[in-house]
Amino acid sequence: QVQLVESGGGLVQAGGSLRLSCAASGSIFSSKSMGWFRQAPGKQREFVAAITSGGNTRYATSVKGRFTISRDNAKNTVYLQMNSLKPEDTAIYSCNTIPTVERDWGQGTQVTVSS
Repeated sequence: QVQLVESGGGLVQAGGSLRLSCAASGSIFSSKSMGWFRQAPGKQREFVAAITSGGNTRYATSVKGRFTISRDNAKNTVYLQMNSLKPEDTAIYSCNTIPTVERDWGQGTQVTVSS
């Protein structure tokens, strides 16, 4: 089982940037693909970005070119750099392994983008 703790969210104006962190413990982090997901009020959780153990990345179309996922295996941490933020990026952002494991979801971190 993996314990995941997200941080770095906050309130930012449209066009601004935030960097989210996801600290993992309790498993062999470096061998796992990791992903960021988000859930806006009244909507289902959706995929944002993923990174394999080898560093290959993929992104949702809505964030491609604005968000960058990265990882530091020495720190058991995965990051999400978010630039050019838009009000529609407002959501609770969470991380998980890929494929996701239901019991591993953490509290997430709130990102609010004001117009």
